[in-house]
Amino acid sequence: MAYGWNVLGVSDANDTGCTENALDVFRNTKGRPMIILDSHLGYGAPHKQDTAAARGEPLGEEEIRLKAFPELAAEIDQMQRRELPAGWGRNLLVFRADPKGIAGRDISSKLLNVIAQNIPWFLGGSADPGASNRTLLTYEAAGEFQADTPAGKNLYYGIREHTMASIVNGLSLSKLGAFGTFFIFNDYARPAIRFSAIMELPRLFVFTHDAMGDGEDGPTHQPFEQLASLRAVPGLVKLRPADANEVVEAYRYILQLRHAPVALMLSRQPLPTFDRTKYAQASGLARGAYVLGDAPGGNPEIILIASGCEVRLAVNAHETLLAQGIRSRVVSMPSWNIFDHQSQDYRNSMLPPAVKALVAIEQASTFGWERFTGYSGRIIGMKTFGASAPLEELQRKFRFEHEHVVAAAKELLGRS
Repeated sequence: MAYGWNVLGVSDANDTGCTENALDVFRNTKGRPMIILDSHLGYGAPHKQDTAAARGEPLGEEEIRLKAFPELAAEIDQMQRRELPAGWGRNLLVFRADPKGIAGRDISSKLLNVIAQNIPWFLGGSADPGASNRTLLTYEAAGEFQADTPAGKNLYYGIREHTMASIVNGLSLSKLGAFGTFFIFNDYARPAIRFSAIMELPRLFVFTHDAMGDGEDGPTHQPFEQLASLRAVPGLVKLRPADANEVVEAYRYILQLRHAPVALMLSRQPLPTFDRTKYAQASGLARGAYVLGDAPGGNPEIILIASGCEVRLAVNAHETLLAQGIRSRVVSMPSWNIFDHQSQDYRNSMLPPAVKALVAIEQASTFGWERFTGYSGRIIGMKTFGASAPLEELQRKFRFEHEHVVAAAKELLGRS
């Protein structure tokens, strides 16, 4: 009221007469009308069989209007069921092998612009400059969501992460698709992210600048503990893809979820695109972890596990170890919790219990990786905050180099 809203109160959300009266006032009020309904968590109105529809009375104006526009009615029905329209996955890109690669945020931008054109109710934005985290929809018809352009697809939240995440939840409750900031700032949005998991909303949170790729921005902008803390949130799917084709498969997986929000962590720096004629197909991402490269005969003596941009380190170390006669396996593990939901047989086929030499690599807190490596394994990760320097210098300082991975593997095997 202090901000000039015309506030109407309904003391009982189940009092349909009072609610209808408030709606009548709402419809006839110019300016800023708002209705506040008082209700109780976990309390719903009893099922009423004596309704207009049950008695066969004429349909209301809105229902008649929808029957006059069957295509729009079908879209609304799909939205309510959280189903995807036919052809939603058309034009999703496939990337060829490329040692230079492309940044995860740039791949995501290309995909978001394709998906937003395939799914009419898919829109979103960012709580920071969209051009930087690549969440801005740039195709010609995207437009801006404003009062006079309600068909616009780009939302501008301002630099307000909690507000953004709360609005995303509200859009999801209205069955609209939405996304939207830099990974380091997810702490500001955490209460709303937690609620999206509690409410089982199929929401997408796109987080870019996922590790030390910020370089000169320093430890204030380099997320380290954020990944471990998000992994502790029940019901939230966490995905950190390793190359362009894993990003594609991540979106293919995410958009088919109906009851779980997703935190998608993407790199700022280019990720080499793996040669999928030499290494396994990226579709393995849908199982949380998969064997990307293996020892001849599939009988490894050491396993290298990594997510995101560190998979490249694991692959380079794997090739070196194979050349030295050491049977190595690389497991790309973009999602712990998706992997946890696989059968025990599948998990054992990825990480055979008989193999005791395991090395995990991730430019983030080492917390939690012991569940896969055991305490006798090695974890190459962060135990301190970072520093401000070019990325290459940071990787040397904190030993994210394939030579260090090779040395750790050989030490585990007693061949140093």
